Amino acid sequence: MCVIIAAKNAADTIAAAISSALADTYVTEVIVVDDGSTDGTSEAAAEADDASGRLRIIRFDVNRGPSYARNHAISCSSAALISILDADDFFIPGRFSHLLSTRDWDMAADNIVFVDQRWVSHFNTLAIDKFSPETWFLDLPTFVDRNISRRNKQRGELGFLKPVIRREFLDRHSLRYNEKLRLGEDYDLYTRALALGARFQIINNCGYGAVVRADSLSGRHRTDDLKQLADADRTLLDSGMLSGGGLEAVREHEHHIRSKFHHRQFLDIKSQQGLVAAAVYGLRNPSAVFPIATGILTDKFDGAIRNRSTVPQVKPELRYLFPATAKTQ
Repeated sequence: MCVIIAAKNAADTIAAAISSALADTYVTEVIVVDDGSTDGTSEAAAEADDASGRLRIIRFDVNRGPSYARNHAISCSSAALISILDADDFFIPGRFSHLLSTRDWDMAADNIVFVDQRWVSHFNTLAIDKFSPETWFLDLPTFVDRNISRRNKQRGELGFLKPVIRREFLDRHSLRYNEKLRLGEDYDLYTRALALGARFQIINNCGYGAVVRADSLSGRHRTDDLKQLADADRTLLDSGMLSGGGLEAVREHEHHIRSKFHHRQFLDIKSQQGLVAAAVYGLRNPSAVFPIATGILTDKFDGAIRNRSTVPQVKPELRYLFPATAKTQ
């Protein structure tokens, strides 16, 4: 199995990520792609080498984005199984013995524990809840629906999943990450895989630790990143590959992301050119008027709530992507 880590300016976290991968005996190769870092990420990665010969570090002088970095790593490996690990996350000991205990899948993922960055240095994997080992298969409508964020609900998009993927399935369908995307690249790959008939197995066991950061890349996306993700949905909708619930779910997701894009575009134009220019943008795009108005009202309401909030920073309870007693909630 090859573990792929695309990293940019991750000098503070990359060693822990690599060490968690090298600690698993199922891992035969770890490929780190330093995607144009300026903070010594490659050097920090090299310090995590366990001298087993399994670690390979590739450095790009210019940032190419996570999709390009991952695709390049896939092309550099011949491993039958591919596993993605983000540079500030970690595998929980014994992860792959659970994931690989069954074979009838094209992609297999497990539960995720979300750890606040303020407490990660004190995190003990022994504190993770024990989950029953049942497996189930994720379908396309459920997956896409669970990637539409809802107000007043904690983030729990299934695009956070980091499955093990069979190379044979990727190669048979010429499936790779969409290199236009710097946001939602995992969602897009998994959606296209499910549309192609991938058997996406989920196990309730918790094997992946995701560090929640206020300054994460997904939280600092550009306005154009939203447009590219909505356009990727539109390409899939126009492909003729979808039908039934999958078609409806992707259509709703495209509308959701496109609405976010229009709202952000309006705010960008207002900031750069003034309110009149922003209003002209809305008038020239009638379908954008409602999402713009809704977004503005939501921002003002949420801002008022935050201003009144005085909640102290108390160490939170561990949060999981899948509750112990439910499969898809």
